[in-house]
Amino acid sequence: MISDPKLAPSGDLPSLPGRAGSKTKRAFAALEREIVSCRRCPRLVAWRQRAAENPPRRFRGETYWARPLPAFGDPAARVLVVGLAPAAHGGNRTGRIFTGDESGNFLFRALHATGFANRPESVRAGDGLALSRALLSAACRCAPPNNRPTPEEFENCREYLVRELALLRPRAVLVALGALAFETCVKVLAQKGERIPRPRPRFRHGARYRIGSHVLLAAYHPSQQNTFTGKLTQGMLRDVLRRARREAEARAATS
Repeated sequence: MISDPKLAPSGDLPSLPGRAGSKTKRAFAALEREIVSCRRCPRLVAWRQRAAENPPRRFRGETYWARPLPAFGDPAARVLVVGLAPAAHGGNRTGRIFTGDESGNFLFRALHATGFANRPESVRAGDGLALSRALLSAACRCAPPNNRPTPEEFENCREYLVRELALLRPRAVLVALGALAFETCVKVLAQKGERIPRPRPRFRHGARYRIGSHVLLAAYHPSQQNTFTGKLTQGMLRDVLRRARREAEARAATS
C-alpha cells in the first residue's frame, strides 16, 4: 500500500508537499484498488485463501488479508525495489508487502540503515513504518505455492509493475531482489519500450545495467535460505541500496 493499509481508504494518501502531486496520488490509489480486487490467477486465489484458513499455531486467531498486495512506499520515489511475491503467512497475513516475516525483517533493517525507511522493523500494517524516496513492490502480488509463481502468473501480474513504474519519477532506479524479480524487471523495461542491451542482462548479486533511461541493480533475495546461510548479509544488501540511492540522487540532480 502506498499509505498505511487497513487504517484509511486507499484514496486517503498522506500529504507529501513538494513531492508527489495529487494526480499521481490519485492514480496510485486507483491502481491499488484494481490490484487488491484482482482474481486473474485461480490457483493463487485459492492458495492465498487456503493459507488464511489454515494458519500456523503462532498466527491462529488473526484475520488474514488474503488478497493481492499493491506497492508500499513513497509515490514520489526514484528507487523501485522489486521482490518476488508475498509470503503466505507474511504479507498475505498482514496486508503489506514484505511485512510480518523474516525476509521483511531483514529487508527493512537494510532500508532503515540506508535512509529509505523511518524504522528498522515492520511487524504489521499501521505500525508507523514509512518509506521515503523508495517504493517497494513485487513481481507477483499473491502468495504462490512453494514461493514459485508459474510463467502465466508472472505474465498476469507484470502489467501492474509496468504501471507503477510509469507513475514514478522519470529515470527511476530499479533494485531487483533475486533472479526471478530481476527477469521481471528486464521484461517490464522492455514492455516500457526501453532497448534491452545485448547480450541480455544476467542476474548476479551487485550487477548494474543501464537499460534505456533506467538503471537496474541486482541483489540476492533476502530469503531465509540466503540470509541464514550468509549468502546475503546486511552489508551486501546495504551496499546495493546505497548504490541505488547514489544513482537516484545523481539523476535527480541532472533532471
